[in-house]
Amino acid sequence: MEIVDKILEFVIFRIGEYELKVYTLLAAFLIFLVTKLLIWIIKIGVIKKRWFKKLDKSTSFSLYQLIRYLTWTISIIMILDTIGISITVLIAGSAALLVGVGLGLQQTFNDFISGIILLVEGTTKIGDVLEIDGDVVMIQNIGLRTSKGLNRDDIVVIIPNSQITTNKVINWSHQSKKTRFRINVGVAYGSDVDKVIKILEESALEHPDITEKNLIEARLIDFGNSSLDFQILFFSSNVFRIEKVKSDIRKIINRKFIENGIIIPFPQLDLHVKEGKK
Repeated sequence: MEIVDKILEFVIFRIGEYELKVYTLLAAFLIFLVTKLLIWIIKIGVIKKRWFKKLDKSTSFSLYQLIRYLTWTISIIMILDTIGISITVLIAGSAALLVGVGLGLQQTFNDFISGIILLVEGTTKIGDVLEIDGDVVMIQNIGLRTSKGLNRDDIVVIIPNSQITTNKVINWSHQSKKTRFRINVGVAYGSDVDKVIKILEESALEHPDITEKNLIEARLIDFGNSSLDFQILFFSSNVFRIEKVKSDIRKIINRKFIENGIIIPFPQLDLHVKEGKK
């Protein structure tokens, strides 16, 4: 026991009156391990075992993130206190430095606060489809400073949280399970309008990702410079891949137009030439 006591009381290093002993370092390491174990148990319980049955998967993940950050904050304070560093003295002694750093890292702090807002408020969740600055992304992870999303080109996008909380963002997932979309197309003057409308509606009906098939509607919306302008409106739940759905429907429309002799005209321009006086 004496040997163990001597090892535990061994001073690793000393600075003035401060000294760091082996048992102090072991205690700090033990706190670290207990924290890791506790967070692992919480993760299993909240996300996998679903302790809170009323919460959906995304909300459970947000709750886990908040608990994880809070647990680590308490753990770090305990570790500092264990090794003899007072957090109060540390903050007071570095107040001027923190002000300088705060001014330089103002945007970073803004992102941190925005991350907490996202996790607490729950307006944006894992799996939500957002439109940010014209780019459509599916949120895969919400962190304390940044969030990670996947865009329609399957490219991972790292988004500062402040962009989600302060900018205008469209959350397609907050709609009902179906969302209305439209495709515009022009046909040559002289085409049978009723026939075109029928073909457009049939083309949308053929696609498997179209929902509420009884609400498909085709319209004649304008008399263009070179064409009769039509619009086909339809509902789909495949919001994230809707551009692929639209492309498929356009291909069906083009095929049916060719089969029925309906022409999509080129832009036309009449040019009048005046002969100059000789």
